[in-house]
Amino acid sequence: MTVSPQFEFKNGTLHAENIPLPELADTYATPLYVYSRQALREAWSGYARATEGRNALICYGMKANSNLAILHEFQQLGAGFDIVSGGELARALAAGARADRIVFSGVGKQSWEIRAALAAGIKCFNVESAAELERLADIAREVGVRAPVSLRVNPDVDAHTHPYISTGLKENKFGIAIEDAPELYAWAAQSPSLQIVGVDCHIGSQILEIDPYLDALGKLLDLIAHLAGRGITLKHLDLGGGLGIRYHDETPLTPTQLLDPVFRILAERGLDHLQVILEPGRSLVGNAGVLLTRVEYIKHTEARNFAVVDAAMNDLMRPSLYEAWHDVEPVTPHSNTPDRSYDIVGPICESGDWLARERTLSLDQGDLLAIMSAGAYGFSMASQYNTRPRAAEVLVDDTRAHLIRPRETVQQLYACERIPPA
Repeated sequence: MTVSPQFEFKNGTLHAENIPLPELADTYATPLYVYSRQALREAWSGYARATEGRNALICYGMKANSNLAILHEFQQLGAGFDIVSGGELARALAAGARADRIVFSGVGKQSWEIRAALAAGIKCFNVESAAELERLADIAREVGVRAPVSLRVNPDVDAHTHPYISTGLKENKFGIAIEDAPELYAWAAQSPSLQIVGVDCHIGSQILEIDPYLDALGKLLDLIAHLAGRGITLKHLDLGGGLGIRYHDETPLTPTQLLDPVFRILAERGLDHLQVILEPGRSLVGNAGVLLTRVEYIKHTEARNFAVVDAAMNDLMRPSLYEAWHDVEPVTPHSNTPDRSYDIVGPICESGDWLARERTLSLDQGDLLAIMSAGAYGFSMASQYNTRPRAAEVLVDDTRAHLIRPRETVQQLYACERIPPA
């Protein structure tokens, strides 16, 4: 069962839009990331409809997938960007992003990254600690500008998601405890090199319920009211990202289901003058991509059946890291062999190198598989472990395929390394 209408079976073969996936595998080899331009646009349209006529800014959380072609697509559609590093700032600008539509999140901003963002003139720094706020004030004073700041507060809200991607609890490293925020805002208000522009929170990723968002919103609105009583006014409210997608049998929230109550509550509280910022990542790209991989060997043992494929944990880390589920689709299904329960594993020398476990499939050596819902946190988390070149990336647009990142060569992996003299 596919998870996007842009990846459908036609005449018994899985397609990306109107291109058969075997054609792409033959042209570009495997493992191969394949993205659908139409799927990207349809995901964006959900946010566009939910914010039409409203004071809102959608900043794509580019850590999910930072290929320049993907960034440029969203920039053309009107997105701002949520960045978490100086490298992502450079990527966003290279893709044509407007700096005044970039927000800079992350707990460990280095001085050079802060300077680069100030020089670019970004919209806002989402500050995550008192120490960062002090460093930002010092650097802004040195370069003679006022840094626009928003405090990322930690509302201690359980997003009911995987613990590794939950970010809004007290024990998480992210944000400033909400009870500590008023004094930091008061300190920032007295700093001549800082300009308070908003408040921010981000409670996690792959969130499938609205209640955690509304719980966090309620706490932020109480904070905003407290700040107003102290003469501190804000321009925007940033609710972060985290909307989930369907990997298997989930029923995700739509942007409208999230935002309609948010805007209603703001109006009821007399705060509809605030710009609402969202930072979606996974929900824009997750179901817009698949990872193509070919079965190298079939291996039957007493305990397990293994399909050893040419993709590995270095290509798609989510299953190993989070025990995440991705649907696995034979690209050209057949019944030449009996169905068996297979673990889909890669060639890396780690027992944790697996892409799927206990999937009932009819497989032969040489079969092509599509690992579904791989558009988010796939290539962006890929590595070169075991000196394995990272996969190529292709963007499909109807009947056209664009190579948006060539496959690395083995020689490129060590081209910058140096052997010192004896």
